[in-house]
Amino acid sequence: MSKPLDLALDRSAALPLAEQIRLGIAAAIDRGVLAPGARLPSWLDLAAQLGVARGTVKAAYERLVDAQLVVASRPGGTRVAERPPRLAGPDAVPGAAPLPGPFWDFFPRAPTVFQNGVPASDCFPAALFARLRSRAARAEATAPAVYPDPRGEPALRRAIAAHLAIARGIECRPSQVFVTAGFSGARQFALSVLRAEGRRAWLEEPGFVPSRRALSLARIEPVPVPVDEDGIDVDYGLRHAPDAAFALLTPGQQAPLGPTLSLARRRRLLEWAGDTGASIIEDDYLGELQLRRRAAPALASLDTAGRVIHIGSFSKTISPALRLGFLVAPAPLAARFGEAAACFAPAPDVAVQLAAEAFMREGHYMRHLRRMKRVYAARGHALQTRLEALGYQVHPAGLAMLLRLPDGTRASDVEIALAAGREGLAPGPLSPWFAAAGGGASAGLLLGVATAGEARLADACARLDRVIRAHA
Repeated sequence: MSKPLDLALDRSAALPLAEQIRLGIAAAIDRGVLAPGARLPSWLDLAAQLGVARGTVKAAYERLVDAQLVVASRPGGTRVAERPPRLAGPDAVPGAAPLPGPFWDFFPRAPTVFQNGVPASDCFPAALFARLRSRAARAEATAPAVYPDPRGEPALRRAIAAHLAIARGIECRPSQVFVTAGFSGARQFALSVLRAEGRRAWLEEPGFVPSRRALSLARIEPVPVPVDEDGIDVDYGLRHAPDAAFALLTPGQQAPLGPTLSLARRRRLLEWAGDTGASIIEDDYLGELQLRRRAAPALASLDTAGRVIHIGSFSKTISPALRLGFLVAPAPLAARFGEAAACFAPAPDVAVQLAAEAFMREGHYMRHLRRMKRVYAARGHALQTRLEALGYQVHPAGLAMLLRLPDGTRASDVEIALAAGREGLAPGPLSPWFAAAGGGASAGLLLGVATAGEARLADACARLDRVIRAHA
């Protein structure tokens, strides 16, 4: 005989009753309350005990069987599996570690005021893009069952090549364009082709933390190269690592400080790459979203020696959730990248690619970009004005405002950012972007302008001010 199960159901909850039953039994198995081999009540008995329909219990049991937590046999009823797999959880895999902090502590799952790295979702034509995605999904579902092009959908690669020629000054063929899973997918794709293990590479100081970590994981030694008002200090790199395999940088708008790489330094950088055979990975993360002036052409547009690998994405213009990026290989390396694509197939879901292509082909993408430049410029100006009125030193840094902490602030920018997070805000601390501790000069808060809408701005600035002053 089976014992009655001690299950409590919340009939007012949004979670279906069958799922509540499944979770309750699974938890009892995981805690050892229900031992291997223990017999569960019949559908009818448990339904009567809980006051639910028999079909509800049946659905819960079927899901437990699917999860291999219980086994069902006609003569023996439903019993707990002899060796049930441990439920997935934070400790399910021995040695599993969280994402390395403190950098990743400042990426909320839902868009939050001052969050960096995300577009303004309140201004995106979501209904339109949803229709395009639905149409693309239907087209993919009814298409012949063939393997997709590992370089990416040809139509999207043509659209990207055409857009880059107009917006970024890059002349390339669609055969040089490779669609990837966002910027990180493109970066790893480039590293796999360059094969620079055991060598050194230039990285901006400060610079994007995941890129620094990615190089270390690839057994490439990152060489931090300082950044000033003209961008990365090329002469510093030449003095300290002239034999570097490549440089990975953000010449359009340096992340996180915001300066554009000067023309003189661009030419010096390209000269070094041409003379030594080094490569340059151009992270064009904002593309033409330059708010203070007309966007400078991409570094790749000046490349005559085939040394620049250009990377872009739709994360800041459409959504990071798409995981949609692209890489433009210089002509001399296009065949090598093609071979790698055939092996690694870096392109994401076909339906997502087709939706993005339609968004571009029908003119929605350019209209959206023009609108967002106006919106971001207005939001950035409003944010800067309010913060300066509160007495802070603030200057634009890409799609963010960099707030310098007042002299004498006793808490670190990381501590202040975490405290702000508890107040429902999401500023990013500046100091983790530095490879080495830089003292007071490296302390500050990066405040994203995309999520700083007018309706919430005054209250958000007031809350941030209270947090900073509480830690002064």
